Amino acid sequence: MHYPNHEHLIPARINHGIKTIHRKKNEFLTHLSVEKNCSDHTQRAYSTDLEQFILFWSQLSDDEKAHLGIKHIIERYLVSLYYNKISKASIARKLSCFKSFERFLRTHGIQLNLTVQRPRLEKKLPIYLSVEEIFYLLDTITNEALPTKRPARDKAIFELLYATGVRCSELINIRFKDLDLEQKAIRIFGKGKRERIALFGQKAKDRLLAYLEQERPRPNGQEEYLFLNYRNEPLTSRSVQRIIEMFRSFLKIDRHITPHKLRHSFATHMLNQGVDLRVVQELLGHKTLSSTEKYTHVSLDDLARLCDTIHPINKHLHNKETSND
Repeated sequence: MHYPNHEHLIPARINHGIKTIHRKKNEFLTHLSVEKNCSDHTQRAYSTDLEQFILFWSQLSDDEKAHLGIKHIIERYLVSLYYNKISKASIARKLSCFKSFERFLRTHGIQLNLTVQRPRLEKKLPIYLSVEEIFYLLDTITNEALPTKRPARDKAIFELLYATGVRCSELINIRFKDLDLEQKAIRIFGKGKRERIALFGQKAKDRLLAYLEQERPRPNGQEEYLFLNYRNEPLTSRSVQRIIEMFRSFLKIDRHITPHKLRHSFATHMLNQGVDLRVVQELLGHKTLSSTEKYTHVSLDDLARLCDTIHPINKHLHNKETSND
């Protein structure tokens, strides 16, 4: 009895699978931008994730590609990340990409039914600067001491990040039309293009006015970006990171400073001052309250340390131990 040879169909199946991924990838990224309003950062990250998967696919043998469907190759790729010691946070992000891609493909009649479990991430408490450190950097360090040609701009950026808790990506996208100096408010477009109002105080206003009067070229219109580099172009996130890192050398204790640590500092200090958790959630632009709750753990830790040092029973115990010495 003669059995038909289907080997000539294998290359077609391989090409069909990879072409589907390539074609749907571009449609998926458009979907993220237009329909989901995802940030540019998320779109770039997901695009990179899919490109890395396509590279993994291309390195498989023809036999593996022929006998494994897209679903199993994606799962094999995700499992390979564990063996390559990729961080759990990166794996979780890549899995989120594929889960989102899976939902998108489902609307186009392609079922993946991925079964890979999301890695359990350790909850890290946010690192933040003390109030004393913040005010030391802003008020004690003079403009002349800063190793920069634009000290007014750099201090305005530092002050505004701490005063409002905005993300670095949000700060660099502030335009003049978004800024209301009279009301001390900024219209911010956050993740998912969600709009909110960030508020700041008189000190931040004074810093902004100093920058506008001393260093910022006169704007030609309300569409111009607020913060510019030396070429009068909008700042990048990397530029802002370098500006904040510049302040590091002035701290008495060597600490890594980033724009996001200033955001952590803002949230923690607000909660320590008794501001309602939901108000802080609104100011930070968090979609869910759980994203904001991590700062309450920091506040409780602060309270615990405070109790250890000032509670009468602990003071009594310390005095007793000292007298025994």
